[in-house]
Amino acid sequence: MKFLEDTPRFLFFTGKGGVGKTSIACAAALTLAESGKRVLLVSTDPASNVGQVFGMSIGNTITKVPAVHGLSALEIDPDQAVQAYRERIVGPVRALLPAADVRSIEEQLSGSCTTEIASFNEFTALLTDAGSITGKFDHVLFDTAPTGHTIRLLQLPGAWTDFLNQGKGDASCLGPLAGLEKQRAVYAGAVAALADSARTRLVLVTRAQESALAEITRTHRELAALGLTRQHVIINAVLPAPPDDTDPLATAIHLREQAAIAALPAELSNLPLDQVELKATNLVGVDALAALFTTKEPAWQTALAVPPESFTDTSLADLIDELATQDNGLIMCMGKGGVGKSTIAAAIAVALVRRGHQVHLTTTDPAGQLSATLGGDLENLQVSSIDPAEATRSYRDHVLATKGARLDEQGRAMLAEDLLSPCTEEVAVFQAFSRVISQSRRAFVVVDTAPTGHTLLLLDATGSYHRDVARNLGENMHLTTPLMRLQDPRDTKVILVTLAETTPVLEAVELQADLERAQIHPWAWVVNNSLAAAAPTSTLLRLRANQELPQIDQVRSQHCTRLAVVPMFPTEPVGIVALEALSRTRAALTR
Repeated sequence: MKFLEDTPRFLFFTGKGGVGKTSIACAAALTLAESGKRVLLVSTDPASNVGQVFGMSIGNTITKVPAVHGLSALEIDPDQAVQAYRERIVGPVRALLPAADVRSIEEQLSGSCTTEIASFNEFTALLTDAGSITGKFDHVLFDTAPTGHTIRLLQLPGAWTDFLNQGKGDASCLGPLAGLEKQRAVYAGAVAALADSARTRLVLVTRAQESALAEITRTHRELAALGLTRQHVIINAVLPAPPDDTDPLATAIHLREQAAIAALPAELSNLPLDQVELKATNLVGVDALAALFTTKEPAWQTALAVPPESFTDTSLADLIDELATQDNGLIMCMGKGGVGKSTIAAAIAVALVRRGHQVHLTTTDPAGQLSATLGGDLENLQVSSIDPAEATRSYRDHVLATKGARLDEQGRAMLAEDLLSPCTEEVAVFQAFSRVISQSRRAFVVVDTAPTGHTLLLLDATGSYHRDVARNLGENMHLTTPLMRLQDPRDTKVILVTLAETTPVLEAVELQADLERAQIHPWAWVVNNSLAAAAPTSTLLRLRANQELPQIDQVRSQHCTRLAVVPMFPTEPVGIVALEALSRTRAALTR
């Protein structure tokens, strides 16, 4: 594997949920330890299953892995990190401020910015420590690396702290940013270490899928723009060429993945690149990990190639039939990147049009390509997109032209720097999104990638942040009206889209919890691209299908009252005809 050649001290693995970062990180740690190195494997993934992989309990203290000499592991709990970070900021003022102000500060510290910064605190303690914590290890491997979003946040100028405290600024991350100043020197050292290729290697983990490759391309660009240019790429879980053509699904997936790899952007294909073959079952145990970077399967896996247990669930068509009983409304398809939100949103929009409704289909995804997904025009279907970059520019210009007009030159310069905060984009997109919501009073509006629960919580927050946002959006904008519509199930139907895999399901559960905190209650779940629902016949894909069933059962029994399972298609569902077929297809199996 190229990414393990001349291995530096620090390895960071990053990529969207469900691409196999943890498996790759665990296998890399095993490989290095077996070569005689002393290795520490660190995870801050809230869905961390490092302990499960090695068959032991790890937790938030450095723990030796008995089965592998020289390997230790550490699982940092993001929730505990956030709680400790929040308490360091709120604790000193809790007895000094009114209870309402304390609650306001706590609410400002409830979003994803706080989680990222709190986790980064844990990273920096290990990344910059040369003493007792990490000094005895030859290599430290990090599963779930800080994103470009976090690093940009930490690079904001230090002087804005007093500026904000004096009430002159409008920070989208007012709460999280309030605690950064004391850590600034440590953060600078950590960012320098990340950018030093002699010390650190960034490994971008992805799948051979167009959406996953597009996302990793964005990550590459974002990190490269920050000076973190020495990156490696791993395309994980690539389906090997089927031994014969007896399973059309296996043949089609293989051809589709090879086409995606062949179409890699030059900026990725020019990086050191490794491909890792798809394995038949979950990677649990040292033997399975040892085989990950080879082309062989452990012999015992072939004995598990039994037909997957049968099941039946509501089809996507059933959900659409229920939606179509109304004449209008807002339908938001939400979920993490790479789960197929755009496809599901487009299929719902086309099906509603076919049922005689006026539909506006829009996206807030910067990589969204709804027109390409549709592949043509359809009467009574309007298609648009909310460009986050354009929305953010407009928002910044508005704030500078209004509030900035009352500031001196230094104040305007610092306000402009503050508005470079990446969380500004979330507020700006919500402003544009709010204008779209109003159309759902007279037609269906289907939204691909709606604002996150984090954004909604910020907009619903009390105290100074909420007042600042309300003022910046304009005196004539009724800020609470869009949020109230999102909270009303008669007006809004939120559909969570996921895959039948551990990490995507957990991320969808966390998103649902965020929405519930904002008093927005998801209406249905869609498990997309299910192998189990497609009833494959090849041994490898049947084994993979078996792995999906516990995840589907968990979603069905614990997290939703409406569930549609959409099978994986041999070809990408692109074009109006294919989208119609997707919306009608039921799972191939019955329970």
